[in-house]
Amino acid sequence: MFEALTALGRTLGFSFGAGINLYATIAVVGLASRYGWVTLPDQYRVFDNDLVIGAALVLYVVEFFADKIPWVDTLWDGLHTLIRPVGGALIAVSTLGDVSPAVEGLTALLGGTLAASTHFAKAGTRAVANTSPEPFSNWALSTAEDVFVVSLALVALAYPLVAAIVVIAGVILILVFAVWIVRAVRRRWPWHRAEAGAGAG
Repeated sequence: MFEALTALGRTLGFSFGAGINLYATIAVVGLASRYGWVTLPDQYRVFDNDLVIGAALVLYVVEFFADKIPWVDTLWDGLHTLIRPVGGALIAVSTLGDVSPAVEGLTALLGGTLAASTHFAKAGTRAVANTSPEPFSNWALSTAEDVFVVSLALVALAYPLVAAIVVIAGVILILVFAVWIVRAVRRRWPWHRAEAGAGAG
């Protein structure tokens, strides 16, 4: 039972983080598996590959800078609308081990859904922040996201049950603020204001 909860906590933590920064998540898991930061099941060896770790680190560096530039980060998020949820699903399945096809499918759905939820929350928040003339809020958000994702991955590795609690709390917060994000995006995006003006005319 404890092993199942441990596996679930890690799956939740990695998938949740993947929706914010897929490459940082994969890099941390790969490095942890490579250098034995914690004792991991055999299935984690899929991340212990020079190409996987190297590609994740390179793409993380690219995302690190792209995420700090207003509107470039929005374009980057748009390009990752499919990549992050799929990545979250693949990470979830990869950390399972030997399970039935039904469990594998449900886990992939869970991982993809979690990654999609954090991806859209991030993209929406960034779209609102980019309407501000100063770049500091964007930089602060990006830095906070990087720290959060790396920290969550490390917590998921060492304390999976704590990671599960963090994810549950995060999902609740996303649901609470989802309506606010949508309204803020519609209110601040230029195309929305243009449509509103045309309707009034």
